[in-house]
Amino acid sequence: MSRQVHRFDRPSRFVAGTVGQPGDRTFYLQASDAEGRVVSVALEKSQVQVLAERMDELLDEIATRPGTAVPTAADVDDLDPLTPPVDEEFRVAAMGLAWDGEAQAVVVEAVAATDEPVDEDAILSDAEEGPDALRVTITPGAARSFVARARRVVAAGRPSCPLCSLPLDPTGHVCPRQNGYRR
Repeated sequence: MSRQVHRFDRPSRFVAGTVGQPGDRTFYLQASDAEGRVVSVALEKSQVQVLAERMDELLDEIATRPGTAVPTAADVDDLDPLTPPVDEEFRVAAMGLAWDGEAQAVVVEAVAATDEPVDEDAILSDAEEGPDALRVTITPGAARSFVARARRVVAAGRPSCPLCSLPLDPTGHVCPRQNGYRR
């Protein structure tokens, strides 16, 4: 099958965001450029969380290398909602993360789910065949901002039960630590 790769080199915006209420949210990665092109891909909350963690670890590792300027931290400078309309291009099955030393940039690739398992060689490759992908190249500063916003988006969900750590619904939940009683 012919592969469509949505490429964004230093986009005007690359963020993680949600649509819906806590407990019923859909998570998205969204990239947009100055020409008004917007691409949104759906993924799981855990994928956003892992991407933020790994990106932060990658930036910390790169910062130890001589001759590489990487900010140590960033505030969330983009608190705006996702750019409407949020049209899902595809659901993410796998992601890749890399450092491009020549461009001094972080490369993120989200690969679409297919009927077959995703071949690891298809991630971050320029192969003509394979699953669709979103590939974004961002500066270290933009990557730190992405991490800060992604962590904030993930934390904005439902509060956790103090006994079992499962998410609490507005009406409570059946807590396994309370022997099945509602908490």
